[in-house]
This record gives sequence, C-alpha cells and structure tokens, in this order.
Amino acid sequence: MNALKKIELLEMIGVTLQSKMTFSEINQYFRAHGIYSYDVLPSVNSKRVYTKDVLAGEDDDAILEIAKELDIPFRHTSEAEKETTAEKEATFWKAGYFKLFLSHIASFKKTTSILQSLLKKYGISAFVAHEDIEPTKEWQDEIEVGLQTMDAFAAILMDGFKESHWCDQEVGVAIGRGILIIPIMRGLKPYGFIGKYQGIQAQNKQVGEVANAIFTTIVRSKKTRIKMVRVLSNLISQSTDINEAIEKIKILDTISDLPTDILATLRQQITENHILIESQKLLNSINKLLAKYDLPKVIVGSISTEKDWDEDIPF
Repeated sequence: MNALKKIELLEMIGVTLQSKMTFSEINQYFRAHGIYSYDVLPSVNSKRVYTKDVLAGEDDDAILEIAKELDIPFRHTSEAEKETTAEKEATFWKAGYFKLFLSHIASFKKTTSILQSLLKKYGISAFVAHEDIEPTKEWQDEIEVGLQTMDAFAAILMDGFKESHWCDQEVGVAIGRGILIIPIMRGLKPYGFIGKYQGIQAQNKQVGEVANAIFTTIVRSKKTRIKMVRVLSNLISQSTDINEAIEKIKILDTISDLPTDILATLRQQITENHILIESQKLLNSINKLLAKYDLPKVIVGSISTEKDWDEDIPF
C-alpha cells in the first residue's frame, strides 16, 4: 500500500472509530488486535487524530484487517497480485470528490465539459473521456478504469447516443455493477435496460440547472446519499479556502435529514482546522446548520486542544 492510500485509509478508520467509540474503547479495541498505544499521547483531544497516530506505525496487514472488520470499503492489491495483474490507477478523478462517469457522444463534448466544471462546486468529479484521457494513454484502458472506479453513471441521451456502440457498452457496465444510473434526456428518452430509470429532463435547460439536478438525484438515491454527504463534509473540514468551505456548507444545508453523526464529526474536524476556526463568517454558517439538528455550536476556545493528564501516574 503506497503512502497516499495508507493516509486515506487511516483517515477513514479514524472517522469511523471517532463516531463509534470513546478513547478508552478505542484502546481496548486496539489491544484486541495486538496493538498497544502506551507510547502515543493524543496531540489534540481528537479520537480521529489519535487513531491515525497509533496506527501510523503498524503494518499494512493489521490496518487492512481493521478496515475489513469495520466494513470500510478499500481496494488493495497485494504484491503477489501485482506480479500477475497490471494494476491501473485512475488519475483523472479529483481526490476526495464523488466520482461520476459522464457518457456522451463525441459531438457534445464541449457542453459536457462545461457540465463537468459546474459539477465541481457540488464535490462531484465528472469523468469526460475526451477531456480527461492523456494523449499518451491508451484511451480504451482509461475508460475501463473509469467505469470500474465510478460511484455513479450519467448518460446524456440525445440523437446519436443509441447508435454509439461505446456509449451502449458503457451503459452495460453501469447496469452490471448495479450502481446509480442517471439518464439525462436531451431529446431521447431512456430505452432498453435503462428505460426503468427516472431521467432528468435537460431539453431547453441551462447547464447549471442540469448540474443541480444531477446533484439532487445523487443525494436522493439510497445508493449514493451517504457517500455524497460524507464527501461534502470532508471537503468542508479539509478546506483551506473560507469562501469555498462556506459555499459547500450551503450546499450541504440543501440536503434534508442529514445524518447527525456526520455533522457531529464535521463539527469536531472544523475545530481542528486552524484556518476555518478563525473565520467568524464560517462559524456563523456552520452553526446555523448545526442548530437545525439541535447540535452544539462551534465556539472558539470551547474545545480543549490538550488532554488533561494525571500528574500522579507512575512514570
């Protein structure tokens, strides 16, 4: 497991344990896995950070075993598998974003690229083959990687789509994987196997309206709702741009019945982001959202940054 993948997995484990356990229970859980944390003291009063600090020095197998037990989805290829199978990395997805494959005919690539750009503000990274495949890459292999790693699939249905063998095959992969399929109707209704899916009417609409409709469809689907909410929450908590974070808080606020555990985690993570915690404008925005769910406000100085340790503990 490379360094970036390990950091990503440790973050997911940290967030999961933070929402499920106390500090004491986390230590008990680690000991059950033969992991002892005597030499690790929390640098901040955060179970998420503490978890990552403890596990940082552990080997990959121990970390992967914990991730599997916690039902954290994570793809890892062993060294033995790498010797027999060429592992392909999807380099075109924007890190930390929801992954949406946009299937379209070549003649519509300009408008599709504009849609791709507008989706970014919602935390959605859209794959547009004609824009995202590097000239030196084998384009068919890259499309296959995109299809295997996408979180959802959107098909721009218009004249010529049905006749495209590539578009039809892309739809087939999406159906086979059982992921959310979003038909975007631009003069052509959903047909065949995707005829049962409710589409977005895009005829005579602005690109921005279509982008918003795609986001709304994603957050309403049971298959993608939690994933999308977690993506927005993480993008807010990790942001170094105040205005961008506030924009995403407003987008998060448009989603009804947000899971309070995710909001509670977001609240904690904001207190650990030194850029966000110093912005009163941002605090007003997040506190307004937290108040809707009767959650405590974020108040500067209200979260201890150090754990009070007993001076009488034997050395």
